[in-house]
Amino acid sequence: MAAQSQYAELARQLSAIGAIKRGLARMLPAECPSGTAAVLTLLDRHGEMRMSRLAELLAVDTSVTSRHVAHAAERGWIERSPDPGDRRSRILRLTPAGLDMLDELARRTTDMFAHHLEDWSDDDVGQLIVMLARLRDSFGDCRARHHDEPHSRTSV
Repeated sequence: MAAQSQYAELARQLSAIGAIKRGLARMLPAECPSGTAAVLTLLDRHGEMRMSRLAELLAVDTSVTSRHVAHAAERGWIERSPDPGDRRSRILRLTPAGLDMLDELARRTTDMFAHHLEDWSDDDVGQLIVMLARLRDSFGDCRARHHDEPHSRTSV
């Protein structure tokens, strides 16, 4: 078990991650804010789903999820179809335009990290990925990609 001082330093370092998240948000296209990007990313990672499941994965209220979904649907990035099992519910799925937007988001994200981490070795980046995934697993993140799932284009 790590020393208390190490946990305190970890807390300080993680609180500074907000600057990285703000940088990621700034690189998003104006028409695709972070909430919408998260919707697209989760649909890509987990496949089609009901609004209730998406809200659970986003860890936000259904009304907030509904606004993000409406924004994405208005731009043609997702479609909402009646759920055959419950006609009152809708199934959400990505469209080809949504996949194109995800490719754009992935390109921008990759370019941003490549720029800011250009002096990092491949091994350093790999270690960071492993440690961040381990941290998420320790906290039971329901959005974490399972090892048998395919890699998605981006994480927002």
